[in-house]
Amino acid sequence: MIVKIRSKSGILPAYETEGSAGMDLRAFTDTPIVLQPGKRCIVPTGLFLEIPVGFEAQVRARSGLAIKHGISLINGIGTIDSDYRGEIGVALVNLGEEPFTIKNGERIAQLVFARYERVEWQPAEELQETERGSGGFGHTGV
Repeated sequence: MIVKIRSKSGILPAYETEGSAGMDLRAFTDTPIVLQPGKRCIVPTGLFLEIPVGFEAQVRARSGLAIKHGISLINGIGTIDSDYRGEIGVALVNLGEEPFTIKNGERIAQLVFARYERVEWQPAEELQETERGSGGFGHTGV
């Protein structure tokens, strides 16, 4: 798949290893951003994408930042739709106990591309029964 990209920094996201599913997104900022505990912010990346219809780009947290510093995404996983043409911003939250400084060029998230399907609704009076039924939220135990 080919994705058109514009980068203010001139640096393009890249896969770090042969088996990597995601590419690191880097902060693009003139001054460091200090993210205080319990606070959130949108970190600019300087990247603009033209994603083909039928695909989305998913912004995901970096596990190292999450476990070492408590830095995560506000919305769990962010979706970039194929018709969005603005700058990619990463919505971060500091769940840790210390301020965290984000510097220009620092790897702050991952970008994963995924195909999706659109659906049409078919209203129904009943749904087909399954073994699971309506069990959810831990119904199978720990």
